[in-house]
Amino acid sequence: MIVFENASVAVSEREILRDISLCLSERRIAIIGANGSGKSTFARLLNGLAVPSSGRVLVDGIDTARDAKKVRALVGFLFQDPDDQIVMPLVEEDLRFSLKALKLDKDGEDLAIERILSRFGLEDLRQQPSHYLSGGEKQLLALANILLRAPRYLVLDEPTTLLDLRNRRRILNAINGLQETVICVTHDLEVASDFERVLLLDSGRVLADGPPADVIARYRGLAG
Repeated sequence: MIVFENASVAVSEREILRDISLCLSERRIAIIGANGSGKSTFARLLNGLAVPSSGRVLVDGIDTARDAKKVRALVGFLFQDPDDQIVMPLVEEDLRFSLKALKLDKDGEDLAIERILSRFGLEDLRQQPSHYLSGGEKQLLALANILLRAPRYLVLDEPTTLLDLRNRRRILNAINGLQETVICVTHDLEVASDFERVLLLDSGRVLADGPPADVIARYRGLAG
């Protein structure tokens, strides 16, 4: 469970998020809102990439500001641009790099790599250059890297924004198959409509929180 307790974020006296108090316990939660509403900052609070200026955020009881390392072991973060997360030149090397923290032997690493490649249909790409993959393949590789570390929660920041229709479907199918709790920031209201709960951010506050149909209708009303 992720809990916000009067969490606010201010940068150079500008408030980005204000007095957010809520509990995130559903398996599928979408975050929507206009550009500049605070969505990305909200997402970064979930795993300690950002910390509150006041109040606090707790992940399974752990304060993100006090023990970011433990929090990041629990919360994986998928950036909008997968090139921000792919670091090694070959797909296999990139996956192996992600496994180093687990201190497996080579056989254990090989088995983990084979399983994650098979899970996402990437077996043929094992020896391919990471940065020359298609957009959808890169996003799947970034997601595979996160899942190798077995997080409890996954935060997805605009996972379909840079993708064409085919790769968008591919990523959504992968997301739909996840067992982990997923919190997804998205401008794609069709994506948000399939989640259990939707939060609408506006000017740094949670303006609406509830079932997708109700919250999306409220957002459409704002756009007017």
